Amino acid sequence: MKIQLFIPCFIDQFYPQTAFNLVKIFEKLNIEVMYNPKTTCCGQLSFNSGYWNETKKIAVKFIHDYEKGIPIIGPSASCVGFVKNYYHELFEDKEEINAFTSQIFEFTDFLVNHLNVTDLGAVFPEKVAYHSSCASLREYGLTVEPYKLLEKVKGLELISFEEQDVCCGFGGTFSVKHEPISTAMAQQKVENILKSGASYITSTDSSCLMHLQGYIDKHMINLKSLHIADILASGL
Repeated sequence: MKIQLFIPCFIDQFYPQTAFNLVKIFEKLNIEVMYNPKTTCCGQLSFNSGYWNETKKIAVKFIHDYEKGIPIIGPSASCVGFVKNYYHELFEDKEEINAFTSQIFEFTDFLVNHLNVTDLGAVFPEKVAYHSSCASLREYGLTVEPYKLLEKVKGLELISFEEQDVCCGFGGTFSVKHEPISTAMAQQKVENILKSGASYITSTDSSCLMHLQGYIDKHMINLKSLHIADILASGL
């Protein structure tokens, strides 16, 4: 089996190790990984900022960067959810767009629901809180998939916390345009996780984790963030 990797901007620029860990996981599953180094942004940022004409140009390139008929897997429910839900707003040929969006999947969804894999043999002896990002839960529709994977990690204690599915305050440009509100939301999320006794926060979205880690670092809090792919690659 072959898959194509979609590595979002956040991961490419700030968390490249997450991309390498994604490759490690698929190689463990004996899946051939294809990656086009010319791939760029999916266009979510410009779309959300109202630049739809510019986004269409980005989307045309994005579609052409991948081969037809081979699953495209991305470690970001936010970016993959955007492609699945909003590319049809940019193009008149709905049939072609539907064909493309039907071949792109968020990483945990693909593992659990399409490969029927939940146990990768990972080892991570820590107390971990899972943050349900707005994009993963409300836009992409992830529910139990990340939990099923984390529950199989040896030594990992999955910790629940108050308001687990409440927004962390990032929201892309929201965190810039409404910085005081965004910071207060991050504070609330971090405080709830601290009360739970967890030592790590994980999520399907590195953008949320970057936002939370920024608050954690500024206030010198003893808490760490790690993308779910990094945890699932631990010990492999």
